[in-house]
Amino acid sequence: MSAVFLERYTTFILRYRWLVLTLAVAVMVGLAAGLQFIIVSNDWRDNFDKDNPHRVAFEALEDTYTATNVALIAVAPKGGEVFTREALSAVEELTEAAWRVPWSTRVDSLTNYNHTEAVGDDLKVERLVEDAGSLNDDDLARIKGIALGEISVAGRLVSHDGRVAGLVISFAFPEDPEAALTEVIDHVRGLLDKARADHPDITYHMTGDVFVNRIMTDAVDADMQILAPVALLVIVSVAAFLLRSLLGTLSLVAMLIFVIASTMGVVGWTGTLLNAANSGIPIIIMTLAIADSVHIIATTMSGMRQGLERDAAIAEALRENAWPVFLTTVTTMIGFLSLNASDSPPFRVLGNFVAFGVFCAFMYSMTLLPALLLVLPLRANPGRAGRSAFFDRLGAFVVARQTLLLWSMTTVAIVLAAGIPRIELTDNWLQYLDERYEFRRDTDFVIDNLTGMENLEYSLNAGRDGGITDLGYLRKIDAFAEWYRAQPEVAHVQAFPDIMKRLNKNMHGDDPAFYRMPEDSELAAQYLLLYELSVPFGSDLNNRIDVGRSATRMTVTMSRLNAEQQRKLDVRGQEWLRANGPELATGGSGYSLAFAHLTISNNKNMLQGTVMAMALISLILIGIFRSLRLGLISLVPNFIPAAMAFGVWGYLYVEVGNAGSLVTAIAFGTVVDDTIHFMTQYLKARREGRSAPEAVQTAFRSVGHPLFITTMILVLGFLVFASSGFAISLMLGLLVALTIGFALICDFLLLPPLLIAIDRKA
Repeated sequence: MSAVFLERYTTFILRYRWLVLTLAVAVMVGLAAGLQFIIVSNDWRDNFDKDNPHRVAFEALEDTYTATNVALIAVAPKGGEVFTREALSAVEELTEAAWRVPWSTRVDSLTNYNHTEAVGDDLKVERLVEDAGSLNDDDLARIKGIALGEISVAGRLVSHDGRVAGLVISFAFPEDPEAALTEVIDHVRGLLDKARADHPDITYHMTGDVFVNRIMTDAVDADMQILAPVALLVIVSVAAFLLRSLLGTLSLVAMLIFVIASTMGVVGWTGTLLNAANSGIPIIIMTLAIADSVHIIATTMSGMRQGLERDAAIAEALRENAWPVFLTTVTTMIGFLSLNASDSPPFRVLGNFVAFGVFCAFMYSMTLLPALLLVLPLRANPGRAGRSAFFDRLGAFVVARQTLLLWSMTTVAIVLAAGIPRIELTDNWLQYLDERYEFRRDTDFVIDNLTGMENLEYSLNAGRDGGITDLGYLRKIDAFAEWYRAQPEVAHVQAFPDIMKRLNKNMHGDDPAFYRMPEDSELAAQYLLLYELSVPFGSDLNNRIDVGRSATRMTVTMSRLNAEQQRKLDVRGQEWLRANGPELATGGSGYSLAFAHLTISNNKNMLQGTVMAMALISLILIGIFRSLRLGLISLVPNFIPAAMAFGVWGYLYVEVGNAGSLVTAIAFGTVVDDTIHFMTQYLKARREGRSAPEAVQTAFRSVGHPLFITTMILVLGFLVFASSGFAISLMLGLLVALTIGFALICDFLLLPPLLIAIDRKA
């Protein structure tokens, strides 16, 4: 940005301020018109590329069997016993009502479980519970014995201790599931409200993967409705307090409105989908967009307090800040654009649109903002040098204590960064919402008292049509299921051989000794045919076996595991299959496992993208400062703050999920801003002939106050996220706030001693 061009540009802004304002408003209105077209999606598939192998595998599983959109309702009598007339009646009523939930295709519960038993030479298939209110004590005892002794029921439709019952509703949604999902959620909640009124001594807990994305999107929407205004209030309050200018603060607010409206309008115009992972774009932009404006306003107010006329002060502020603001915009955009390395489309969307928002902030700060300041009756009280004097004293202190600060800051950085090895790059969607949300409380209750919520799904192919009744196939699947049941991480296993063993027992007079595989494959095929002819409508095995009878589905329900633990469990399962049934060897799939793999690959790829962004920004800094030595020095306060922040996180929390990858991109692109502003002023003073210590003090005097203001605004703005009940937002807020805070400390207490120690040429 040449001095001649900048001078001409400044003259144009001063002369045509009203034209600039009019054009800025026109551009904003045109872009903001796209707000009406914004689309919010609750489909979990939108977190994956269409060709993502884990999404493809899961969709193939659903195409082969049935879709796995399920709601799970736990029924918990306050008396602690499910096998009573009242409790079973409540389950029975809810089961019947659940069939009328829109888009439901199947309902499985303790009461409508298809119990089989032999009646002479015939197979009798009937509901386990019929007319619960009329049952006598012997009936209740019989039902309890059957339910707790049946491997496909205990741990899934009733807890092993008989204190909680479960009801599972399966759904098949249309291609556009948004309206259908809303209808389902409202209907199910209505059912539970009625059930609670009819049975006040019973508690009901609703969870299930069908609700996950919708509930999380609702949580983010709640954050937008509550946290966004709070963040805006914090930003405005801090700016007003530190700038000491009402009109300057109002100019900042106008800037934020223009930037957010323009960015989100483009989101609408482009038809980009938003979901829980990226719907925080406006809050991030609002927090970041303030930095450029603060430097221009603070410099303007400082000039006016030193006696400059308003127009002259604004012109000087543009000349002083245009180049560093442009550079900080570029580096911040690079940081966010590095999110394109993500495996998840929502994160790429977030990176691209926040980068676009940062660009909008630069454009408006160089056009709208100065034009606003020129037409508003801006005033400043002359001679208020308190803040300047403070940063003069701080600069003198840093110069005087340079050696002590260099070693002490280095020690602190090493100690804090030592917490990084404790960090685990993993995630668990069950913990994305904290306990303030009913969905999280209900999910925790189900996991602690009934069954797990995360499944590994296996489609095990027999190799030919009708092959699922081959005795060899059944025995291998049964052994695989038993191996999984022996794993401590597993809560329940649902496998086809369990049905065949039960039928074999039934056809031998219900003798427990015959709870094993049929004697030959032909007999197994006959049992299966007899069973399928006997089950009532809606209770067939289409969700467990494929149409050609060539493959069966095995579902492994896990206890509460993080992403890495889920992946490792599946790897162990695949190793067992390769060793004991190589012809059946296949990888697991499922909603939870797909996200587990996404979390791990996403973290790695996004961190690689951030490293590439860091390298690019490093080259830019070296080029800007025209010195390899100074360029490398400037990297120290950019890398160290993130290391310190992650180290603190490692000491306190250990696990870092997708938010950790976001933080590295956001924080690095942001903390470079302070370094560029400080180094720009330092190098300017050095080129004017000042020594390194004198140049450091000049930099403190010139940019100390604006850097302090922007840091306070950014830190407090991001800390608002920390009050979120959504884990990604909370982690993002805390880590970015920590990183930016450490960055200012490093820029004030570590960078200057480094510059003095290494750049000693007069």
